Amino acid sequence: MNTIEKKIIEKMQAGMPISEKPYEEIAEALNISQTQLLRTLDGMKKSGLIRRIGLVPNHYAIGYTVNLMTVWDIKDSDIDQVGVSVGALDFVSHCYQRPRHLPDWPYNFFAMVHGKSEAEANDKMQQINLLIKDSCRQFTSLKSTKILKKTGLRI
Repeated sequence: MNTIEKKIIEKMQAGMPISEKPYEEIAEALNISQTQLLRTLDGMKKSGLIRRIGLVPNHYAIGYTVNLMTVWDIKDSDIDQVGVSVGALDFVSHCYQRPRHLPDWPYNFFAMVHGKSEAEANDKMQQINLLIKDSCRQFTSLKSTKILKKTGLRI
């Protein structure tokens, strides 16, 4: 990592400025042109130094106060298709496969949903169930009780 790449990461790791021209503001603060900033970010992505620049919303601040990690016991033969189908739902923020830990934990597929109420979050879980019911043997949900982390990697 060269000096300018390190400065860019240090400047951006706490979040982007909330403005109409965030890249312009970052470039200005680093005393480089916006073109140089964008080219450097593109190079960092191509080299694998960064994977992406993405939004990490604070769900609570925008009214989504109920978070359910839905957990599903999916037939192994169906897990890939279930992942594609559930991952395409606009209300699923992330989903992934994990190993079962039998006999205590039969669930091998996880999908996070958010709602402005418990009823809304549960409705979303039921929508997933309708979509994948032929592949699912059982399911439940784990409700978040507090925010543990809302930051990315820091250097």
